Amino acid sequence: MTIIVLANCPPGLRGFLTRWLLESSPGVFLGAPNAPIRDILWAEVRQYAGQGRALLAYQTDNEQGFAFETHDHAWHPTDHEGLTLLHRPSTTTQQPSPPREGWSKASKRRRFGGR
Repeated sequence: MTIIVLANCPPGLRGFLTRWLLESSPGVFLGAPNAPIRDILWAEVRQYAGQGRALLAYQTDNEQGFAFETHDHAWHPTDHEGLTLLHRPSTTTQQPSPPREGWSKASKRRRFGGR
């Protein structure tokens, strides 16, 4: 089984992939081509994707039973103790602000018995 997911790619690339795979949803292609055909299709996707993103998942003989490849995607496959995981970069660029000095209102009420 092979799955190719395209985002923001030219319509001609989608048309090319429909020759070999079934488009189950816009930009999601499913099929069972053999390994050489899959490699040729992925090379074409990488060449003609332009500014778009692409993700390839296919069946293979490993512990997970499948493998990933990406093209211009923010998430990258990473090996972690023999398992392939998709590493998603952190979206936060700012450091969290340090806690404010002093007592909170709730702790003041508990300590001093105020309402």
